[in-house]
Amino acid sequence: MARVFRTLALSAIAAAALVARPAAQTASIQADFLKDVQAQKDMLVKIAEAMPESKFSFKATPAERSYGEQIMHIAQVNVMLVKTLGAKTPAPAINMKAMSKADTIKAMSDSFDYAVAVVKEQTDQTMVGTIQGPPWMGPSTRARMIEFLIGHTQDIYGQMVVYLRLNGLVPPASQRP
Repeated sequence: MARVFRTLALSAIAAAALVARPAAQTASIQADFLKDVQAQKDMLVKIAEAMPESKFSFKATPAERSYGEQIMHIAQVNVMLVKTLGAKTPAPAINMKAMSKADTIKAMSDSFDYAVAVVKEQTDQTMVGTIQGPPWMGPSTRARMIEFLIGHTQDIYGQMVVYLRLNGLVPPASQRP
Protein backbone atom coordinates (compact mmCIF):
# COMPACT_ATOMS: atom_id res chain seq x y z
CA MET A 1 0.00 0.00 0.00
CA ALA A 2 2.84 2.39 0.81
CA ARG A 3 4.18 1.75 -2.67
CA VAL A 4 0.88 2.84 -4.23
CA PHE A 5 0.82 6.04 -2.17
CA ARG A 6 4.42 6.78 -3.08
CA THR A 7 3.63 6.27 -6.78
CA LEU A 8 0.56 8.50 -6.48
CA ALA A 9 2.56 11.16 -4.64
CA LEU A 10 5.29 11.12 -7.30
CA SER A 11 2.66 11.34 -10.02
CA ALA A 12 1.06 14.32 -8.28
CA ILE A 13 4.46 16.05 -7.94
CA ALA A 14 5.21 15.42 -11.63
CA ALA A 15 1.80 16.75 -12.65
CA ALA A 16 2.28 19.87 -10.51
CA ALA A 17 5.69 20.46 -12.10
CA LEU A 18 4.12 20.28 -15.56
CA VAL A 19 1.44 22.77 -14.59
CA ALA A 20 4.01 25.14 -13.04
CA ARG A 21 6.18 25.12 -16.17
CA PRO A 22 5.47 27.90 -18.63
CA ALA A 23 3.96 26.71 -21.86
CA ALA A 24 6.46 26.35 -24.67
CA GLN A 25 6.43 29.26 -27.07
CA THR A 26 5.20 28.43 -30.50
CA ALA A 27 7.39 29.08 -33.49
CA SER A 28 6.47 31.86 -35.87
CA ILE A 29 7.61 32.29 -39.46
CA GLN A 30 7.34 36.06 -39.14
CA ALA A 31 9.28 36.18 -35.86
CA ASP A 32 12.00 33.87 -37.19
CA PHE A 33 12.51 36.01 -40.30
CA LEU A 34 12.51 39.14 -38.16
CA LYS A 35 15.35 37.72 -36.03
CA ASP A 36 17.24 36.64 -39.14
CA VAL A 37 16.98 40.03 -40.88
CA GLN A 38 18.08 41.82 -37.71
CA ALA A 39 21.05 39.45 -37.35
CA GLN A 40 21.98 40.03 -41.00
CA LYS A 41 22.01 43.77 -40.44
CA ASP A 42 24.24 43.43 -37.40
CA MET A 43 26.68 41.14 -39.19
CA LEU A 44 26.83 43.21 -42.39
CA VAL A 45 27.27 46.53 -40.59
CA LYS A 46 30.15 45.04 -38.59
CA ILE A 47 31.95 43.75 -41.67
CA ALA A 48 31.34 47.00 -43.56
CA GLU A 49 32.85 48.96 -40.70
CA ALA A 50 35.89 46.65 -40.58
CA MET A 51 37.39 48.03 -43.81
CA PRO A 52 39.20 51.37 -43.50
CA GLU A 53 37.65 54.12 -45.61
CA SER A 54 40.89 54.39 -47.58
CA LYS A 55 40.24 50.83 -48.85
CA PHE A 56 36.57 51.23 -49.78
CA SER A 57 37.55 51.45 -53.45
CA PHE A 58 39.53 48.17 -53.23
CA LYS A 59 38.73 45.41 -55.70
CA ALA A 60 40.83 42.31 -56.29
CA THR A 61 40.31 42.43 -60.06
CA PRO A 62 39.02 45.20 -62.34
CA ALA A 63 35.84 43.23 -63.13
CA GLU A 64 34.69 43.08 -59.50
CA ARG A 65 32.72 45.56 -57.47
CA SER A 66 34.72 47.63 -55.02
CA TYR A 67 34.17 47.05 -51.31
CA GLY A 68 31.94 50.14 -51.13
CA GLU A 69 30.03 49.02 -54.23
CA GLN A 70 29.37 45.65 -52.54
CA ILE A 71 27.73 47.50 -49.66
CA MET A 72 25.62 49.60 -52.02
CA HIS A 73 24.65 46.47 -53.96
CA ILE A 74 23.23 44.99 -50.75
CA ALA A 75 21.23 48.19 -50.13
CA GLN A 76 19.88 48.20 -53.68
CA VAL A 77 18.86 44.53 -53.74
CA ASN A 78 17.37 44.64 -50.23
CA VAL A 79 15.09 47.54 -51.16
CA MET A 80 14.12 45.94 -54.48
CA LEU A 81 13.19 42.63 -52.81
CA VAL A 82 11.36 44.18 -49.86
CA LYS A 83 9.27 46.39 -52.17
CA THR A 84 7.76 43.21 -53.65
CA LEU A 85 6.23 42.31 -50.28
CA GLY A 86 3.49 44.91 -50.66
CA ALA A 87 3.74 46.71 -47.33
CA LYS A 88 2.56 50.05 -45.98
CA THR A 89 6.04 51.12 -44.88
CA PRO A 90 7.56 53.34 -47.56
CA ALA A 91 10.95 52.44 -49.00
CA PRO A 92 13.81 54.60 -47.76
CA ALA A 93 15.33 57.20 -50.05
CA ILE A 94 18.75 55.73 -50.68
CA ASN A 95 21.45 57.65 -52.48
CA MET A 96 22.67 54.92 -54.82
CA LYS A 97 25.66 57.09 -55.74
CA ALA A 98 26.94 57.17 -52.14
CA MET A 99 30.69 56.59 -51.99
CA SER A 100 31.91 57.45 -48.49
CA LYS A 101 32.13 54.77 -45.84
CA ALA A 102 29.55 56.50 -43.64
CA ASP A 103 27.09 57.06 -46.48
CA THR A 104 27.31 53.52 -47.86
CA ILE A 105 26.91 51.94 -44.42
CA LYS A 106 23.93 54.22 -43.73
CA ALA A 107 22.32 53.22 -47.03
CA MET A 108 22.76 49.52 -46.26
CA SER A 109 21.58 49.98 -42.68
CA ASP A 110 18.49 51.87 -43.88
CA SER A 111 17.71 49.04 -46.30
CA PHE A 112 17.77 46.52 -43.45
CA ASP A 113 15.65 48.82 -41.25
CA TYR A 114 13.13 48.92 -44.10
CA ALA A 115 13.13 45.12 -44.26
CA VAL A 116 12.62 44.87 -40.49
CA ALA A 117 9.68 47.31 -40.62
CA VAL A 118 8.04 45.42 -43.48
CA VAL A 119 8.53 42.01 -41.86
CA LYS A 120 6.94 43.42 -38.68
CA GLU A 121 3.82 44.20 -40.76
CA GLN A 122 3.51 40.56 -41.77
CA THR A 123 1.83 37.59 -40.13
CA ASP A 124 2.61 33.93 -40.65
CA GLN A 125 -0.34 33.83 -43.04
CA THR A 126 0.83 36.78 -45.16
CA MET A 127 4.41 35.42 -45.18
CA VAL A 128 3.22 32.35 -47.07
CA GLY A 129 0.98 34.37 -49.40
CA THR A 130 1.89 34.58 -53.08
CA ILE A 131 3.32 37.79 -54.54
CA GLN A 132 4.90 38.70 -57.84
CA GLY A 133 8.63 38.57 -57.27
CA PRO A 134 11.33 40.03 -59.47
CA PRO A 135 11.18 38.82 -63.09
CA TRP A 136 13.80 36.11 -62.58
CA MET A 137 11.87 34.65 -59.63
CA GLY A 138 8.28 35.02 -60.79
CA PRO A 139 5.40 34.27 -58.42
CA SER A 140 6.81 33.54 -54.96
CA THR A 141 5.86 33.69 -51.32
CA ARG A 142 6.90 36.61 -49.14
CA ALA A 143 8.90 34.10 -47.10
CA ARG A 144 10.88 33.19 -50.21
CA MET A 145 11.68 36.86 -50.84
CA ILE A 146 13.06 37.27 -47.31
CA GLU A 147 14.95 33.99 -47.60
CA PHE A 148 16.44 35.21 -50.88
CA LEU A 149 17.43 38.51 -49.24
CA ILE A 150 19.23 36.62 -46.47
CA GLY A 151 20.93 34.27 -48.94
CA HIS A 152 22.00 37.18 -51.12
CA THR A 153 23.50 39.10 -48.22
CA GLN A 154 25.32 35.96 -47.09
CA ASP A 155 26.82 35.65 -50.56
CA ILE A 156 28.04 39.24 -50.53
CA TYR A 157 29.29 38.81 -46.96
CA GLY A 158 31.50 35.94 -48.17
CA GLN A 159 32.94 38.17 -50.87
CA MET A 160 33.57 40.95 -48.36
CA VAL A 161 35.47 38.49 -46.13
CA VAL A 162 37.86 37.85 -49.02
CA TYR A 163 38.31 41.59 -49.62
CA LEU A 164 39.23 42.07 -45.95
CA ARG A 165 41.63 39.12 -45.96
CA LEU A 166 43.34 40.39 -49.12
CA ASN A 167 43.97 43.62 -47.22
CA GLY A 168 45.45 41.83 -44.20
CA LEU A 169 42.35 42.33 -42.05
CA VAL A 170 40.46 39.75 -40.00
CA PRO A 171 36.65 39.78 -40.44
CA PRO A 172 34.79 40.62 -37.21
CA ALA A 173 33.15 37.17 -37.02
CA SER A 174 36.59 35.52 -37.18
CA GLN A 175 38.27 37.69 -34.55
CA ARG A 176 39.19 36.04 -31.28
CA PRO A 177 39.71 37.91 -28.00
